[in-house]
Amino acid sequence: MARTLRSTRTRTAAALVAAAVLTGCLTAASAATDPAVTDPNATDPVRIVVAPVTTVAEGATARVRVTLRSARALTEPVTVAYETGAGTARAGTDHPGAGGRLTFPRGTAPGATRTIAVPTSRDRVAEAAETIPLRLTVQGARGPADAPRVVVDAHGLPYLDATRPVRERAADLLGRMTLAEKTGQMTQAGSNSLASPEDITTYAVGAFVFEGEAKPVARTPEEWRRAADAQQARARATRLQIPLLLASDAVHGHAFVKGATVMPHNIGVGAARDPALAERLAAVTAREVRATGVSWNFAPCLCVVRDERWGRTYESFGEDPDLVTSMATVVRGLQGAPDGRDLDRDDKVLATAKHFIADGGTAYGTGRAPYTIDQGVARIGTSELEKVHLPPFREALRLGAGSVMPSFSSLALDGDRRGEMKMHGYPEMLDGLLKRRLGFPGIVVSDWEAVEQMPGEAVANLRDAVNAGIDMNMAPLTYRDSVRIIADEVAAGRVPQSRVDDAVRRILEQKFRLGLFERPYADTTQAGTIGSAAHRALAREAVAKSQVLLKNTSGALPLSAGQRVYVAGSNADDLGHQTGGWTVTWQGTSGRIIPGTTILEGIRAVGGGRVTYSRDASAPFAGHDVGVVVVGETPYAEGVGDVGVNGHDLELSEADGKAVDAVCSAMKCVVLVVSGRPQLVGDRLARMDALVASWLPGTEGAGVADVLYGKRPFTGRLPLTWPRSAAQVPINVGDAAYDPQFPYGWGITTGHIGQSGFPWLRGTVQEQVQSGGARGMTPAVAKPFAEAERKFARGDRAGALAELKSAQRAVERAVRR
Repeated sequence: MARTLRSTRTRTAAALVAAAVLTGCLTAASAATDPAVTDPNATDPVRIVVAPVTTVAEGATARVRVTLRSARALTEPVTVAYETGAGTARAGTDHPGAGGRLTFPRGTAPGATRTIAVPTSRDRVAEAAETIPLRLTVQGARGPADAPRVVVDAHGLPYLDATRPVRERAADLLGRMTLAEKTGQMTQAGSNSLASPEDITTYAVGAFVFEGEAKPVARTPEEWRRAADAQQARARATRLQIPLLLASDAVHGHAFVKGATVMPHNIGVGAARDPALAERLAAVTAREVRATGVSWNFAPCLCVVRDERWGRTYESFGEDPDLVTSMATVVRGLQGAPDGRDLDRDDKVLATAKHFIADGGTAYGTGRAPYTIDQGVARIGTSELEKVHLPPFREALRLGAGSVMPSFSSLALDGDRRGEMKMHGYPEMLDGLLKRRLGFPGIVVSDWEAVEQMPGEAVANLRDAVNAGIDMNMAPLTYRDSVRIIADEVAAGRVPQSRVDDAVRRILEQKFRLGLFERPYADTTQAGTIGSAAHRALAREAVAKSQVLLKNTSGALPLSAGQRVYVAGSNADDLGHQTGGWTVTWQGTSGRIIPGTTILEGIRAVGGGRVTYSRDASAPFAGHDVGVVVVGETPYAEGVGDVGVNGHDLELSEADGKAVDAVCSAMKCVVLVVSGRPQLVGDRLARMDALVASWLPGTEGAGVADVLYGKRPFTGRLPLTWPRSAAQVPINVGDAAYDPQFPYGWGITTGHIGQSGFPWLRGTVQEQVQSGGARGMTPAVAKPFAEAERKFARGDRAGALAELKSAQRAVERAVRR
């Protein structure tokens, strides 16, 4: 019986240990690349630190730095005797050998360095990398954790020639690889569960993912750079020196990094209805990501969300495939030209179109326990698959997306007798639809330990996934077994050698395009732009454009700088709440976890001393002209954020409801809902003078103030239907019965109507609905209004105008009644 690999750990459990593990990873990386970093082992009074890997060109002399770590100046001398050992580089032929002794005398200050010189010989023969171990004998101090080695770089081989075509280089390298090296390339390890940094070398893994931390302590760009370089150094110690693909989930900016620019989540970008803006935001993200040494971004999510109870709703651009498809410009922002020629730039990264396919269409109640909808089953027909869920991926591939990530979820197509099929083991979808029919030439990478979720025995699962079309297995918990099992299955004839070669070729080609063979270490040219004023200004623009004005009566908005403003609510002054999940931690967290401006701070920057803040609305109301109540959700991410899990629902919290009731009963009030999906306001809507969907704006809360005070117009439109009640959910544009509180595409424009890019008649309909009160919005109005938005997005202006006229006639009839 084959040994099962199924881990009892879940992603949530792994995340809880992430902070400690990633902290160790970053600290170890710092020690390996920068000896000036504080010694993490404070209990060790004296220690010698040497980088585990030092590379050198053939014929040159390697300079191995030896650094003293201590709390104070030495009271006794420390000596380090060294000699070269037997490695793949031959003494007397590839190097003359070296030996000697270094001394740190009494009184030597902490941080002092010495250098071991290891000369190498030039034989002018093209060859793979060779290693020269260094044996150290340390007296008076603790020696290095890892035995150091010098690596003589590979040279003269065709795949190292940057002037050759990518296909030719990949073919040459593939022909030199052993089966173990190939299966290593097909495996991705992770920061949270790496058993030993040396495993990167031992198993020749192809990729490494920096996972989110569990504690809200963002690491600096420099710490990320050191970690990235340390992992690449381990890859340089392999025979063929194939660089790592280093990946991160920068889904709304490089939000795990301290000081990064955190953008609105995708749902807000969809509300902005500006594909060019989406591309510019992605370009900023790419620039900040690449500057930390990471070359692969697990974004964008091109899911078409069909049920707002899903915890990933905010990762979608919206409920309509035309809207989501229009936002695939994110791929161009991340990668540049579709042919990949820009990928080796210092401001571009490999994009990942995810999660293929129909993850936004899973049915409530089918989720993988304890989730209610996430990782569940999409029970749909082929027509819905093709018309709703496929178009965004088709567009992403047209724009050159270099990788695709299948969904955790399952698909049960009408008429398929097999029933539910996990996407990671679905050959008709991965190999058939994606690779053969759509002609996708890039990497198909599994989601986090997703192969482990397949229903069979672990070895069979991995075999089936690879045969179905998975090229790289993201296996942070099981990477060692992944390398071995794929090789065993090839040897047994159950995985064709051709399938492995195809997978590895796809991986190598992207590495060549990224320029990693020439520049494996972090290029920090763009480091100064991380969190720069220009980047934050763009994010602030995006925030303003993402705000959707749902209601505005009694002249509530715009606010005036001279008004006395009363601010309340749980989300008014909390950066963690307005940035949401995938920020510093996987699930996100409350508080000032990252530099930025809260919505309250943005309001105060305009209103100054005329602004009063009372989170729970307990401060006196007298003397104020208008109230601004900022309510909504607390952070969450995939699965954990599903409605029905951990107490999540679509209702305002009790505290937020009380704050709204109190303020709106006392004065003219504006309510802002900061959330990743619609929140049910119900009958409270009648007591609100203005209602704004603020989504999850990110770090630049001043962008919200910009539209509140009229510095920028409201131009955002709903990317999701806003339901009246929980009984209506799920509700989507195109439904036969369609009676929402606000329809898809709704959004009052306060600037020139042309700025919204929508026919002027749209404004007329909204004005009439508002003047008609609750009678104005009926199914007869909502459905044609939402359909007009869809037709306009498809370029059918005549059809859109016809729908709007229908909506106008309906609202006029309702108002007359």
